[in-house]
Amino acid sequence: MKNETQEPLGSDGLPGHDYFLDAVNHIDEAVENNTIAPGAAKGIIFSLVETLGAMVGDPDLPNHLKSGYMGALDLAVELEARLEKLR
Repeated sequence: MKNETQEPLGSDGLPGHDYFLDAVNHIDEAVENNTIAPGAAKGIIFSLVETLGAMVGDPDLPNHLKSGYMGALDLAVELEARLEKLR
């Protein structure tokens, strides 16, 4: 089921920040419900942090996109820190 509030892919082919927020929230819920292995969650979140970090660091990324990606990155980093405590 498609969430109508999500931003479509832009002309640059990048997904809107809502896609990343949804991914982080989905992994967070899976961790809370014990429906994903902690190692798998850590790997996925690591990849999201790396991807969002590269996008935010792109000097050609318009500021209005950068702020949305920064919010998603902050949330992913928070979840990554919580996952590290699961060791």
